[in-house]
Amino acid sequence: MNKFLTKKWSVITIAIFCAVLWGSAFPVLKIGYVEMEMAQDDTIAKVVFAGIRFLMAGLILLIALFFMSRRHLKVTGKQWPILILFGIIQTAVQYYFFYNGLANTSGIQGAILVSSGTFFTVLLAHFFYRNDRLNWQKGVGLIAGFAGIIAANWGQNWSFGFDWNGEGYMIMAALTGAIGTIMAKEMAVGIHPFALTGWQLTIGSVLMLAIGLPQMAPGAIVFTPFGWGLIIYSALLSAVAFALWYSLLKYNKAGEISIYKFMTPVSGALLSTWFIEGEVLNLMVIAALALVAVGIIVINYKPAGH
Repeated sequence: MNKFLTKKWSVITIAIFCAVLWGSAFPVLKIGYVEMEMAQDDTIAKVVFAGIRFLMAGLILLIALFFMSRRHLKVTGKQWPILILFGIIQTAVQYYFFYNGLANTSGIQGAILVSSGTFFTVLLAHFFYRNDRLNWQKGVGLIAGFAGIIAANWGQNWSFGFDWNGEGYMIMAALTGAIGTIMAKEMAVGIHPFALTGWQLTIGSVLMLAIGLPQMAPGAIVFTPFGWGLIIYSALLSAVAFALWYSLLKYNKAGEISIYKFMTPVSGALLSTWFIEGEVLNLMVIAALALVAVGIIVINYKPAGH
């Protein structure tokens, strides 16, 4: 398995697949908010929605691992404290900042600011790992990828004002996500990636539900059959994407594979044009895809003899 997860073509394919899955969450969540009649400014309802989604995702993975390889579910007494901390940071804290921050910023600002998590991951990897240092290739790739994100969202009205409860929270969401990525790579050495993902999603989501449910107003979420279908899809995409992503982190450099997360907002923009009325594919989105492709090529280019 580790040979497959270290081959360049499989790493690129899996990483992009994960990014596209995460990108599909944007239209799914937007449609879900409308379908389940959640108020735009009701962040508690959205936190509960996220808690339900991630609890289902965590349980899907843990149950699957129970039937596939029961011994890998076991966690030692020494691993539990860091695993609980990981679940709190990667799921509960990150999505607390994300959902509250998104309520106070435009969607475009949110997408750009959250994507800064890739920068944080590459920068943190530079200081944590001697074999994952920054170089000119990563720098150019990061610039091209970030330019692609901006191009994908160009032409919509947004300001550069800074509000701690808005933009500040989105940056904190990106930073906690990057810290979680580094933690996952460290923890993946002693814990099966599926178990790591399942436990952290379950722990974080339980905390989100414990905080959100008592504060949620009656009727804040109207559950419908289609709404449940969207929740189940969201849970499945989270389970599959996180499990595959942490499997990649176990055998590859965090900084190198994190660059592919630039595909998440771009794929999210493309999928939104297909599934959400009023979202239109334009030249800027096409330009964004080209810029991201250039970034990926530059990051992975190795001169002959290297």
